[in-house]
Amino acid sequence: MRAVRFHEFGDPQVLTVEDAPEPHAGPGEVRVRVRAVSVNPVDLKIRAGYMAQVIPTTFPAVIGYDATGVVDEVGAGVTDVSPGDQVFGLAAQGTTAEYAVLNAWASVPRPWTVEQAAAAGLASSTAVESLNALGDLSGKTLLIEGAAGGVGSAAVQIAVARGVTVIGTASEANHDFLRSLGAIPITYGPGLAERVAEVAPDGVDAAFDTAGSGSLADLVAIVGSSSRVVSIADFGAAALGVTLVAGNAHAADNLADAARLGSAGTFTPVVQAAYPLEKAADAHAHVQGGHTRGKVLITL
Repeated sequence: MRAVRFHEFGDPQVLTVEDAPEPHAGPGEVRVRVRAVSVNPVDLKIRAGYMAQVIPTTFPAVIGYDATGVVDEVGAGVTDVSPGDQVFGLAAQGTTAEYAVLNAWASVPRPWTVEQAAAAGLASSTAVESLNALGDLSGKTLLIEGAAGGVGSAAVQIAVARGVTVIGTASEANHDFLRSLGAIPITYGPGLAERVAEVAPDGVDAAFDTAGSGSLADLVAIVGSSSRVVSIADFGAAALGVTLVAGNAHAADNLADAARLGSAGTFTPVVQAAYPLEKAADAHAHVQGGHTRGKVLITL
């Protein structure tokens, strides 16, 4: 099968399309004929070698952690899908290829395109995992730092669907975009507390940091308690008493929740750009450049 692999750590140009052995579904897994994958920040970190101490890499390695496609192999014990079903989900590793094995998945909601399903994998599961870590926020106000990105834009929509008032930080160029998702937009950077107070004079109840831009102490001060702040991007969170959501312990449930909202029309994954498999390095360079609105994809 064709796959995007890398034989050493480095910049996007270490990614090459080459022949690789096909994986097969084991117990509790499904194999899909991949139609598209998303490029996630963790992919960039793994490719560059920044995660080598945490996630060991055996070369040559296939890049990618999520995918959407058509099921063509069902492992022992799997009863909720059959060959021919369209699913989106997560893998232990190695999805940017013609075939990938998923260990958590959900059926693609009818309203979604292939590209939207690809954009929903890791981003929506991480958004749901993080929002759930903050508890029931219905009727409350949530501040999302980095609200225009893949996880941020998913979190905005999911939180709004749960009855949460969302304030989202983004560059001014993305403010109309955030309004279209149901958020109150403000800019990020120095003076954040003052800008939050202008749009939420009664304060905010919780904060979700998706950006890792160094604002975590400010978020804690704005909310008033580190117990009501979570981050997926600031590895100094523990020093401030903030929960670092570093994984998807409830991935299957998270994906099912995202799919349910997709079917209801209250969550539509956002796609900024899509690149063919042969341009995988360009897709990585796009994400590495920052300021991505929603997700960048690689299609097959």
